Amino acid sequence: MDHPRMDPRRKAAGEIAQFVGGQLQGQLADQVKRRLAAWNDPRAKLDRRYRRSSRVLTFWLIVLAILAVVGALTLVGALPVAAGVAAAAGLAGTGVLAVRTKGRMREIDAARQGLAPAPVHVPLPPRASAARQPMERLADAEDTLRELLRQLDSAALTSVPAESVAQARATGAEAVSAIRAVSHQLQAVERARDTAPPLDRGPLVEGVRRLRVQLEEGVDGYCALVAAAGRVLAESTASNPRQVLGEATDHLAGLASALRDLSPWT
Repeated sequence: MDHPRMDPRRKAAGEIAQFVGGQLQGQLADQVKRRLAAWNDPRAKLDRRYRRSSRVLTFWLIVLAILAVVGALTLVGALPVAAGVAAAAGLAGTGVLAVRTKGRMREIDAARQGLAPAPVHVPLPPRASAARQPMERLADAEDTLRELLRQLDSAALTSVPAESVAQARATGAEAVSAIRAVSHQLQAVERARDTAPPLDRGPLVEGVRRLRVQLEEGVDGYCALVAAAGRVLAESTASNPRQVLGEATDHLAGLASALRDLSPWT
């Protein structure tokens, strides 16, 4: 029994719809991740606490104003003495609560000032791009290294020299900039490949492959620095933390320099 053959145009339309649907799902998932990360950011949490305290303080000030009016009306004889006594007691209690709320707001504001600047999350490449998977790895590694260096910079870990941590942080930032430049270059070549005539795509396909290899090497080097920082933190009382972290930092600095030389985006 012969099966009815699907109309090629209908088949192509179905494939396009499936591809577009997958892209939309990926974009939606990325948007949800970004919003969730923004909601859980320590600075955002403190901002929410500050706004709640501000609303509570506003409420107490309104109550104080009402009680003050009641007290004034009592003094001019418009209200009985009992109302004035109650208003005075209410003023005292509400004043204490208002002062405590204001003090809480000062503490929250001081905590906000003490936080490090929030990291800037650069949008990831499209899911169809060859740069997507390496840049996802890089984003995760950036968050991990930031936390590791924060702990290594703690005064409790005195065996880790502060200059080694600072150098690792600076080299990591420099490497991320170079890696992102290669990612931009790769995406530009991909766009050129997709718009070029079929006979002219060969060199562009090879260019995409070569840039993907460079991007993977850059991300691998960055992850090696993350691994070194993790080892130093795990053995923070070891005698040679400077050497472990320094070797990985030097290697990553050399790799970042090579990437900058290869990429016109830096």
